[in-house]
Amino acid sequence: MARGFLIVMALVVLGVGASSAAADTVRIGVHLPLSGQNAFGGQLELEGVRLAHEEAGAVLGRKVELFVVDNKSEEVAAANAVKHLIDTEHVQAIIGTYGSSLAMAGGEVAERAGVPQVGTSCTNPLVTQGKKHVFRVCFIDPFQGAGAATYAIKKLGMKKAAVLVNVANDYSMGLGNFFKRSFVNQGGEIVADLTYQSSDQDFTAHLMYAISKNPDVLFIPAYFTEGAVILKQAKALGATFKIMGGDAMDNPEVISIAGPAAEGFMHTTFPYDPSMADMNPVARKFTEDWRKKHPDQEPNVNAALGFDAYMLLLDAIQRAGSVEPGKISAALAETRGFLGVTGITTINETHDAEKPVGIAVIQEGKRVYLGSIQPEL
Repeated sequence: MARGFLIVMALVVLGVGASSAAADTVRIGVHLPLSGQNAFGGQLELEGVRLAHEEAGAVLGRKVELFVVDNKSEEVAAANAVKHLIDTEHVQAIIGTYGSSLAMAGGEVAERAGVPQVGTSCTNPLVTQGKKHVFRVCFIDPFQGAGAATYAIKKLGMKKAAVLVNVANDYSMGLGNFFKRSFVNQGGEIVADLTYQSSDQDFTAHLMYAISKNPDVLFIPAYFTEGAVILKQAKALGATFKIMGGDAMDNPEVISIAGPAAEGFMHTTFPYDPSMADMNPVARKFTEDWRKKHPDQEPNVNAALGFDAYMLLLDAIQRAGSVEPGKISAALAETRGFLGVTGITTINETHDAEKPVGIAVIQEGKRVYLGSIQPEL
């Protein structure tokens, strides 16, 4: 009896010790697409998160522990990743993810558990809609769709547009709709409204129809792999209109896949580029640190968003003075004027980041950042 009592007491002491150790750390989960269709962006964002963690590995006097899970570019896997982070790793907050559909799937799980999730480059408005615990550091599709339309009309003088969207993808459909709405509201005309499926590889018929309508610009809110194919096929068909896309085309693989056909392609992006002349101090340090760690690879905006998501989350924890998830969510909702790599971020009433929209173009085989624009919705 006495021996059994001593064993029980020993287990209790061990349990208290384990709890104390856990109390001395801040547990942050990360779910990103490290494999599958969106792996390139997810891996860059993870590198940004890790760089931020190296710079700021503690908050409230506690060490930060990162728990990383691959959501495999799949919605079910994203939901399971968040469930694992909450139920098994007992994280107090989550960063994720690249890809709006993945963020929506994971966000539903985080919302039910009351654990805050900070999105990186998930731009569809539905990601945060009606959510108390889901946030993001990126602007949303109404802003970038309107940004592309505003730039096309105000800066390029374009009056007629064609749109080619993937009807099986929430990001593509949403961004295409917001472009069309803003373009028309600013006096433009949509002369061709075309759709395709994710499995499509031949866009010849779509592009021939667009060419027949003689638009000034073709807007393709595609992911970089299919977008690069569209660029190649448009070039082969002799298309002379300008082609524009969204942030999912902000990927060096576009140039690798499309080759010369990428020349002149324009896309929206977040307001950061390593070539920026007016870089803020946070962006400058990020750029310098990245180049030291990755001398063979320039930083891109996905890495910058991963960095900002981590730093914004730590800022909220510091202001909350607590690692209790509900208090972290409340502090995130009160974020105003946070200075990050991608500029000054304010979280608005819908938990979305308010910031300008950047514009980039491919010139002589290189991505050139042109600057930012304030969208007209």
